[in-house]
Amino acid sequence: MKKKTDKTMVFCDTEAEYAQAMMEFLKKRRNLPWELHTYTNVQDLIREEKTEIEMLVIAESVYNGEIQTLHPKQLVILSESGIMQWENVIYVDKYQAAEEVLKQLLGVYMEVAEVQMPRLCTNRKTIFIGNYSPVRRCMQTSFAITMSQILAEEHSTLYLNFEHYAGIAELVPDMQTFDMADLLYFLNADKEKFRMRMRTMLRHKGGLDYIPPMKTGQNLLTVTSEEWIDFLRKIEELEEYEYVILDLSESMQGLFDILRMCSRVYTLTKEDRIARAKLLQYEQVLALHEYEDILDKTKRLTLPRIHRLPEELELLTKGELADLVKDLLKELDADNNEAEL
Repeated sequence: MKKKTDKTMVFCDTEAEYAQAMMEFLKKRRNLPWELHTYTNVQDLIREEKTEIEMLVIAESVYNGEIQTLHPKQLVILSESGIMQWENVIYVDKYQAAEEVLKQLLGVYMEVAEVQMPRLCTNRKTIFIGNYSPVRRCMQTSFAITMSQILAEEHSTLYLNFEHYAGIAELVPDMQTFDMADLLYFLNADKEKFRMRMRTMLRHKGGLDYIPPMKTGQNLLTVTSEEWIDFLRKIEELEEYEYVILDLSESMQGLFDILRMCSRVYTLTKEDRIARAKLLQYEQVLALHEYEDILDKTKRLTLPRIHRLPEELELLTKGELADLVKDLLKELDADNNEAEL
């Protein structure tokens, strides 16, 4: 049952097809801070909305003096002409991707929001799954994203990439996109402000949520171990994700402490002599620094030859790699159920 809220976001646009498409998009996004009301007629809006409106989003072409009498807490004009006709009003470009419209609306709301944001109650502790290997070009990122996509079909799942170079252009569509470095800037904000900031930066592939990785890998090196742990704990405290998949690298401080947070660690490797030597050295370093417990929850994998991977990330749920990952997830689910008994 959908949780009721006394906060309403009223959306008004006489272009009925646009209004319907936008509302269908918004309703698919879980845990929005408002109850959504949609109108394609200004008179209906004025007649029906008797209580205080938290946010009014209205097309430029239908904004008039009557609307001003409603006194919403926040007013956003969907700009159609590109001309700012009214002062002291926030404008959002109507003709852009729905995802961008939502991000900007959340950004506007976030600046003055005082209410605690609703959250997804999973009734289960967030499970961190680590992916790390000292062996290069072992398909770690393809493996981690495939696992994330498959989990996202039935569970709330977040994918985080910590590699120096993520290597997948789809994850960072342009250099202007907010990324993990921007979210870390707000690490010390209170939980609800952090929640809102995170939502403005979240992107989606199918049912999977992800935060774009840092565009400049050098930034990874400057984040302390304590900051990374605080960052992950902050995500855990939001209680919105059942699984958080970490695609890790040695470009980050505190790697071993992060691996220690994980319920399971997948280490991909190869059969050649150099790969075996790297893995042995890695395990010796863990032992030397008293992180042997990481090895106890690590599953080492040598992937069979994968003939072809899908070009699009959403299609990684099909094929040879997906079948292998599904078998691993059955093992993981069995282990989790056994641990809960």
